Amino acid sequence: MNEIILLKLGELVLKGLNRRTFEEKLMSNARRRLHSYGSFQVTTKQSITYVEPQSDDCDMDGAFEAMKRVFGAVGVCRCRACAKDKEVMLTTIREFLAPQLAAAGTFKVECKRSDKAFPLNSIQLAQYLGGELDDLYPHLTADMHHPDLTVYVEVRDDAAFVHGNTEPGAGGLPVGMGGRAVSLLSGGIDSPVASWMMAKRGLCLEMVHFFSYPYTSEEAKQKVLDLAKILTPWTGRLVVHVVPFTAIQEELRRSCPEELFTILMRRFMMRISAEVARRTGAGCLVTGESLGQVASQTMEAMQCTGAVTSLPVFRPVVGMDKEEIIRISRRIDTFETSILPYEDCCTVFTPKHPKLRPTVAECEAAEEKLDVDAMVKDAADHIERIHISVE
Repeated sequence: MNEIILLKLGELVLKGLNRRTFEEKLMSNARRRLHSYGSFQVTTKQSITYVEPQSDDCDMDGAFEAMKRVFGAVGVCRCRACAKDKEVMLTTIREFLAPQLAAAGTFKVECKRSDKAFPLNSIQLAQYLGGELDDLYPHLTADMHHPDLTVYVEVRDDAAFVHGNTEPGAGGLPVGMGGRAVSLLSGGIDSPVASWMMAKRGLCLEMVHFFSYPYTSEEAKQKVLDLAKILTPWTGRLVVHVVPFTAIQEELRRSCPEELFTILMRRFMMRISAEVARRTGAGCLVTGESLGQVASQTMEAMQCTGAVTSLPVFRPVVGMDKEEIIRISRRIDTFETSILPYEDCCTVFTPKHPKLRPTVAECEAAEEKLDVDAMVKDAADHIERIHISVE
């Protein structure tokens, strides 16, 4: 039988009557990510999702890497199916796990018997296979606590499945189960991490980027698109809504107090993002704000920016320090792109002495001379939409 990939489900197994809906979304997401690697059948039984190649020319290495980025699975492994016979299982272990058995110094065998008709229980099967392997591989020592290699054998209804150590999956919930959100994506470190974290909780994302040409360059815009492309193996297909923001920033600089400039700019960002949410059917906004990191991210400043929209605003990195955020950015491969030296619209127009504790009343007073609704509509009407998909 062909080698297959197993996805071990995480918190999905705790769901009640709607559990099947979560499983179907996971399978749908997996099929979409597998499209470029060949023809695969994806099914879910007994809390395991099976990814089975339908032809010999399927790219199993590429498929395996893709499945490690599908939210909803906590573990991913390549395995081989075999007949439910203990001697066949032993032969399959020796063939399929030969490199791992040769490299390991210690091992143990773990068995799970979902098919209760199989004559040996889990402990008996593990004792048989462990004893045989101990005799066949003199260099291996049994270690029940911290083995180099754990040999897993799962006896299920259709077949027995043999695999070695399981690699970590993406965890979380399948993208799409939490609804749709608009995520504000800058070229920095924080916002890609915040986007990834909310995709992990099942949100389907629409990305919004504010572009201030000619104050920010085409390279800065491309950097953001590159970040979105890095996120797509995790999030699935993305649309980046590139908002022309120059006119709004210039008007704010002409008409408003300099110390409020950053907070007023962010209020417009939230208004425009909320308008994008209305047009795309999204139900919340996502930002990369971290409490106290910069002047516009004090508690008072966040109150001022959140006051312009009735939508929930999710700030998943709000309680993290920079090192914690950087660790995640390195894990998801956005860090090196985020630190490229291209300025975004927030840094270009930074005032010398931004107000740390603005009030909503101050912001509203500063905006009285502006035609806020017209400015928001004009920016939203001239958005450039760029579609990004997994290659």
